Amino acid sequence: MCLSVILFALAVFLQGLWIRWMRGKKIGETIKDYGPEEHKKKKGTPGMGGIVAFVLAPAVAFAICFFGAAGRTEMITIWSFPLLAGFVGLADDIIKSLRKSSEGLRSLQKLFLQIIACGSWSLIAARQGIFLLPDFPLSFAAGTPLLVFFGVGALNAVNITDGLDGLAGGAVAISLVSVFLWSRDSAVISSASIGAALVTAFLWHNSNPAQVFMGDVGSHFWGGLLISLCVAAKSLVFVIPMCFLFGIELITSAIQIVSIRGFNRKIFKMSPMHHHFELSGMSEPLIVSRFLITHSVGLTVVIILIEMFRNGGLANG
Repeated sequence: MCLSVILFALAVFLQGLWIRWMRGKKIGETIKDYGPEEHKKKKGTPGMGGIVAFVLAPAVAFAICFFGAAGRTEMITIWSFPLLAGFVGLADDIIKSLRKSSEGLRSLQKLFLQIIACGSWSLIAARQGIFLLPDFPLSFAAGTPLLVFFGVGALNAVNITDGLDGLAGGAVAISLVSVFLWSRDSAVISSASIGAALVTAFLWHNSNPAQVFMGDVGSHFWGGLLISLCVAAKSLVFVIPMCFLFGIELITSAIQIVSIRGFNRKIFKMSPMHHHFELSGMSEPLIVSRFLITHSVGLTVVIILIEMFRNGGLANG
């Protein structure tokens, strides 16, 4: 707990330094032309706020290993994927910054790099085994493709959810806190504590009106951490509650794309879904608060259902 408080304070301070440095260099976000009109006032807001967690989190995690508070192998499994994914997001952010554009890597380029990052990490994770639940191991042939599917999905889901001030960061914080409810693994809990402290520090500056955006480096880093925690806890199925809101955002975006390309009509006014509510006249803070409530309730219900199924299965066995 003491470490988390210290880390939170340090990250708040470093995030402030990052914001001032970005403003001094006049480096800010370029807002997409096809986004809601209201978002254009956010042009020039410093981005890449996730860089602080990207640098700090692994350093703290391996310092914990050095002092013997957690296993080194487990920590490598947990933090290697957020780092690999974060590098993909950082490359995208840097290209956007150099071009002074809202477009970085092409979609297929980003997807290819995401698959490479997730595929490489899945080989690391598979050495310790991939488990749907602690008492339900998966074979390498079944577990590795499933892990790549969930991993790439999580990176993109967190990325598209990062469209309103405090939304993606708030949902990540809720997911990380939930780890304390279902995991007993010391490396998983200590990593979730590190992550929660850092994402909360980011929210200190990202709450409406945001002083900084997390950027792709942040969304990819946090998406990677959510997946790797579930894998290290030998409970891949917990990806579903951990990514409850992110999954909804991803699914609604997919529905919109299929509807437009296949039937030439929209289901939502704009996707992802938070923009639909914006264009329906709902204020940004109200959307964020209601989406976070939805994420909390959905996450809790799914965790309860998983535990009921698991306990029922064990009892029947």
